Amino acid sequence: MKILMTTRGDFISPRFDLSPEVIIATYYDQQLLEEPRSIIVSDVSAEIICDFALKENVGIVVCGGIEEEHYQFLTWKKITVIDGVVGPYTDVLQLVMNNRLESGTILPGVTSREVAL
Repeated sequence: MKILMTTRGDFISPRFDLSPEVIIATYYDQQLLEEPRSIIVSDVSAEIICDFALKENVGIVVCGGIEEEHYQFLTWKKITVIDGVVGPYTDVLQLVMNNRLESGTILPGVTSREVAL
């Protein structure tokens, strides 16, 4: 399964539509099949990120806040959206692979600086 995570630095981006980078990872049976790929978004926009998700045949999108319109579009395209997530993307990826990540998850040790980025 492929996962797309919207990121800013080492953390999940607080806003889907303002994410300057996405990480795409492929896993099977709780193991990464290849090194996650980092893609810099040329023009920061929710539409471009949605296009990435469709073109890459992503099954799960992990993000911070997302507008209802984009959430509905992705779920209509049969992509699972786990939103409201705050934390380092490496920890988030591990939780997704273990099927333990839920919408609204805030990982321990996250400071208000990471939430406000």
